[in-house]
Amino acid sequence: MKPQLKKRLGDLLVEEQLISEAQLGNALKEQRNLGLKLGATLIHLGYISEEQILTFLSRQLDIEIVDLLKVKIDHNAVQLIPEVHARRLRALAIHDNGDKITLVVSDPADLHSLDVLSTLLKGREFELMLAREDQLIESFDRVYRRTKEIASFAVKLSEEHGENSAFDVSGLELGGEGSDATVVKLLQSLFEDAVQVGASDIHIEPDEKVLRIRQRVDGVLQETLLPESGIASALVLRLKLMAQLDISEKRLPQDGRFNIKIKNKSIDIRVSTMPIQEGESVVMRLLDQSGGVLSFDEIGVPSDLKKRLELQLKRPNGLILVTGPTGSGKTTTLYSALNTLNAPGSKIITVEDPVEYRLPRVNQVQVNSKIGLDFSTVLRTALRQDPDILLVGEMRDSETMEIGLRGALTGHLVLSTLHTNDAISSTLRLLDMGAPGYLVASALRAVVAQRLIRRLCENCKTEQKTPIEQQILLEQLTDEPLTDTSFYTSPGCQRCQFTGYRGRIGVFELLEIDNAMVSALRLDDTEAFSIAAQQSPYFQPLAIAALDYAKQGITSLVEVFKLVDRFDKVHKSTGIRQQPATDSLSKEAGLTLTPRDASSTDTNN
Repeated sequence: MKPQLKKRLGDLLVEEQLISEAQLGNALKEQRNLGLKLGATLIHLGYISEEQILTFLSRQLDIEIVDLLKVKIDHNAVQLIPEVHARRLRALAIHDNGDKITLVVSDPADLHSLDVLSTLLKGREFELMLAREDQLIESFDRVYRRTKEIASFAVKLSEEHGENSAFDVSGLELGGEGSDATVVKLLQSLFEDAVQVGASDIHIEPDEKVLRIRQRVDGVLQETLLPESGIASALVLRLKLMAQLDISEKRLPQDGRFNIKIKNKSIDIRVSTMPIQEGESVVMRLLDQSGGVLSFDEIGVPSDLKKRLELQLKRPNGLILVTGPTGSGKTTTLYSALNTLNAPGSKIITVEDPVEYRLPRVNQVQVNSKIGLDFSTVLRTALRQDPDILLVGEMRDSETMEIGLRGALTGHLVLSTLHTNDAISSTLRLLDMGAPGYLVASALRAVVAQRLIRRLCENCKTEQKTPIEQQILLEQLTDEPLTDTSFYTSPGCQRCQFTGYRGRIGVFELLEIDNAMVSALRLDDTEAFSIAAQQSPYFQPLAIAALDYAKQGITSLVEVFKLVDRFDKVHKSTGIRQQPATDSLSKEAGLTLTPRDASSTDTNN
């Protein structure tokens, strides 16, 4: 049975004294101009709130109000109503027990919409629940994934070509009339789904019996398995054509890129192929070009660290390094720095592989090793172009490193990246690569180490009682008492897809090279350098930076513990480390730690 109001909504609201007769009359006049339903018109005019209407309708029709962001949704039930109709009718199927379908709507008084829904559900019985319209719209974007489309196109492609068929290359040419429509639609659905969920990477991995497609969302891979393993070669072939790679070469890794537009967003796709046992693995990194270059504030650089970093960037010469693992946001930080430095009075040249963001007034050079245009070659030429600022995408080899260091000594500000665990180990890495200590001491000005940690979902995060074992471990990281400190966790909801996290934020440590560190480097004394770095008054390790976010309720203790290399006490004022935690204590907290010598001062092992 579909619940029905005995009188018109407007008259009932007047009877309940929720609105006046004059307001109802004015709303009925404005309704025609606005093209909205009466309830939406009343809300638009400010005569009544959406919560008041929902509460009223719930009472009148005996329908439960539900918070869609906290309800688990059956994704099979969602498919009972096509997305286009769900959005138009503002209705979402969230559960199907076989006998009855549960529908969530924003306007149960709209009898026409209810009749259309009854037709779409082929006369099956349904019960209604109420939810805010904005929650419904947000849920549409989240639950109508392209998973079913992807699976459907995979089946169709497998049926068209069979498991071992050779694919017609001429039929896959971009823009051609004979292009394989099924491959195109499958890839289009794959990209749309990735953009919809905010994926940073797409992994296509053929296995013996399945095709594994994984998307990295907030740093964690989410997996979809397709039984049609034979379609992998068609997907790889099409992607190679789009990235202008050699389609005949399957024995060697290749890298390329292409650009697509999805939902008015310009997405740059970086493609990497690698031969594996069952074919070729493809990893695609998605870069949203429409958002532009982010500022230091937008990427989460704390205000005090930002001021110190900006002072370093104002120096006329020297080397500034940004370090961290792949996918930690190093390039984003470098571009933020370039955006700060980009002015008509400065000549900026970048040497990159690849060029990820286009910046006005900046001379950006794309490395091409196939024709001999490598980092060192471009860097030598760039130094003859009279630059003020140089950006080197990565210190990949000793030759590039040495040219960069000498450039920093000859009046240029040089920015670059390294792949190391933390700021201290970056300097030691330069020495390992063969750079003389005196050269590093003279050129290096500062090192920024960074990671991306997951943000707690704001919709479902709750305060938690910190277990005593975790409190003890935390107190071995800092000399501050934490017994009265509140920390948070998230049980998960629809908004965060029940992961408890939504989005990521950067954590940073900044090591500024001072006289004590310079003296140690000149003597090639790595142990003295590490001690001097840890005792620097402004140096704060990554784990402590993450702990500050946990205290603010931005992230969880789980994310903090991921950044802890060992559970030693770290004094913020001096950076001096005390005796490490015992193995038994670590086991009680459910954490596996690598045993270390208590007297060691090296933070990199």
